[in-house]
Amino acid sequence: MASGRPVPVQMEASAGVAAAAPAVARPRASRARMMRQYDLVERVRSYNPDTDEDLLNRAYVYAMKAHGEQTRASGDPYFSHPLEVAAILTNLKLDDATIVAALLHDTIEDTEATRTEIDKLFGHEIGALVEGLTKLKRLELVSREAKQAENLRKLLLAIADDVRVLLIKLADRLHNMRTLEFVPPASRHRIAEETLDIYAPLAGRMGMHEMREELEDLAFRTLDPEAFAVVMQRLDALAERNRNLIGEIEAQLSANLGRNGITAEVTGRRKRPFSIWTKMERKSVGFEQLSDIYGFRVIVGDVACCYRALGVVHTTWPMVPGRFKDYISTPKQNDYRSLHTTVIGPGQQRVELQFRTREMNQIAEYGIAAHAFYKDGVGSPTELVNRESNAFAWLRHTIEMLSESQNPEEFLEHTKLELFHDQVFCFTPKGKLIALPRNANVIDFAYAVHTDVGNSAVGCKINGKFAPLSSELQNGDEVEVLTSPVQSAPPAAWESLARTGKARAAIRRATRAAMRDQYAGLGRRIVERLFVRAKIEYADDKLKGALPRLARSSIEDVMASVGRGEMKASDVARAMYPDYKEERIARFGGKKAPEKPGAKPAPEPGKASAVIPIGGLHSGLPVKFAPNGGAVPGDRIVGIVTPGEGITIYPIQSPDLKEFEEEPERWLDVKWDIDESTPQRFPARLFVQNVNEPGSLAQIAGVIAEHDGNIDNINMSRRSPDFTELTIDLEVYDLKHLSAIIAQLRAKDVVAHVERVNG
Repeated sequence: MASGRPVPVQMEASAGVAAAAPAVARPRASRARMMRQYDLVERVRSYNPDTDEDLLNRAYVYAMKAHGEQTRASGDPYFSHPLEVAAILTNLKLDDATIVAALLHDTIEDTEATRTEIDKLFGHEIGALVEGLTKLKRLELVSREAKQAENLRKLLLAIADDVRVLLIKLADRLHNMRTLEFVPPASRHRIAEETLDIYAPLAGRMGMHEMREELEDLAFRTLDPEAFAVVMQRLDALAERNRNLIGEIEAQLSANLGRNGITAEVTGRRKRPFSIWTKMERKSVGFEQLSDIYGFRVIVGDVACCYRALGVVHTTWPMVPGRFKDYISTPKQNDYRSLHTTVIGPGQQRVELQFRTREMNQIAEYGIAAHAFYKDGVGSPTELVNRESNAFAWLRHTIEMLSESQNPEEFLEHTKLELFHDQVFCFTPKGKLIALPRNANVIDFAYAVHTDVGNSAVGCKINGKFAPLSSELQNGDEVEVLTSPVQSAPPAAWESLARTGKARAAIRRATRAAMRDQYAGLGRRIVERLFVRAKIEYADDKLKGALPRLARSSIEDVMASVGRGEMKASDVARAMYPDYKEERIARFGGKKAPEKPGAKPAPEPGKASAVIPIGGLHSGLPVKFAPNGGAVPGDRIVGIVTPGEGITIYPIQSPDLKEFEEEPERWLDVKWDIDESTPQRFPARLFVQNVNEPGSLAQIAGVIAEHDGNIDNINMSRRSPDFTELTIDLEVYDLKHLSAIIAQLRAKDVVAHVERVNG
């Protein structure tokens, strides 16, 4: 999935990569000196004296020859890119196999090299790494998002096998972003957006904060150059005004800690542009209102010294209330550990401080790359990181979601939702810590506890007080989720309220399961009705034996297929009884056609024992009303199953039913099931012929309004100079209500004729 050119996950080729690219105005050539073979070997040897120099040299020569005369959009030799990616990884002190895979990471995708050849020359381990970094080819997907999602899916699966794939990919993206200025503007924006949406947060979730911050700033500079320039100008101006401030605070901090017997390394820096901009956006404040532009790291020998140093600082300078965070006792999910506080320092300047040990600092800067890959020569790199890194647990969870996503775009959405790195920490009543992304609510909390808790949640208490399930959670909240055994599936509307990918995936899964159960129940009624009409016996055991002939794996699958209209009930009958012959029953406007001699009579609609209650538009079943006139309670009704759409309700007198007279398996016996305590309106249609005079339309509308009818639509046509014909779509409570409106309209002098329309 890796790319030797600055392109995102999707597969499209990027302009100006190889010498054979279309003729366009070439950007100015880069004059950067390309690293030599011995330079790379020396960089690796500096932290790994036992490095396999021969392996590194062979990989260097192989990759350089494979890429040959190819050039990048900058005009540099193409080989300069994998070489720079390898150099970035030497800063992370990675093993020989990772460095070699970085040198080779574009060979399979962009040269004549093959996986077989790389396995033969460099071994299966390196071949697998390079294969994991090769984007999907020959994949026909309709949208850019689908391509992006499928390539991201391939990358995550490769990372699950070997975490070094991720480190190489992030280094690849970092170098591409550093050289983004040479890419055509149209592609530049897309690449930066993808970096900000996926790769920077992914680096953050793996604990690699230095890389995340650089990726964010590079993307920010491309996506919003004006905002980037403004923030940089303000930062430079502030630095000019406070030229000696960082040095003063470093000196004072070191002196104060030294007087208290604490040896510490104190370093200060100003915040990064993207971090400042997002804080301004999030809190809706101007640059002048930000008072913690400067941050300082205090690195000490052990955990006890972290807390002692914090005490020294709090007794020296006033602490800003609400700004203390202890990530040592409650580490972040990406293994980040530090103490955070903000104080009013010299010159009344707010100063943000972080206290950590050297080991914590390594993990804070390099994340999963800080874990040693070699421990007694036992275990694969991924297994070692997996044992030591909580951050890697997130990846395992994301891989689990692959099977739950119904399409590539849905998977991409889930992954983006999971890439939050700002978190809140809440507790269950039993004290279990639950980490969630910022802005998460009780629904997210419930699904983080357990999927069954989320599906059956009906209420909650936050810190002992009843609250809505949509309540946003704050750090330290104690949340008790109230559940009910009656609720087995959540409302579909929860999906739009949830903030985590896990919650949204579970809600979608439960909604689909509930819909499938509804279709299965509907299909069973249809099948049983046909068997009653045909006077043949139905039994699940007999259907089970016929499953291979229906190409379904279970009885529920068969029933759901019938309910969705994908399979006819007569197909089920024929699979169970090969001699079964379907009897066609024609219906005309609700009346049966004359029956053929020996034909079995079909039950009249509404008179059969297998009836489905219809509770209006809010019924659990997928129900809609006839498009030409609808139906209202009091009408005798019939349901028609439409594949993939559910049931359409027609009044029995509708002439539109003639269209279905040759498809008796689609007819359903239905009845009204109205809750009188919560009145609902239902669609109806009237045809009105009125006298063409001023105010006639107002009189007609007035009658409908006076009788609590609701007009949805009016169509007018002039048939003669004296009369206008109106087709009025309105909503009424029932047949009695509709009849009363018709009677009052007929009493009006301006109305010549009125009747109800049914199809």
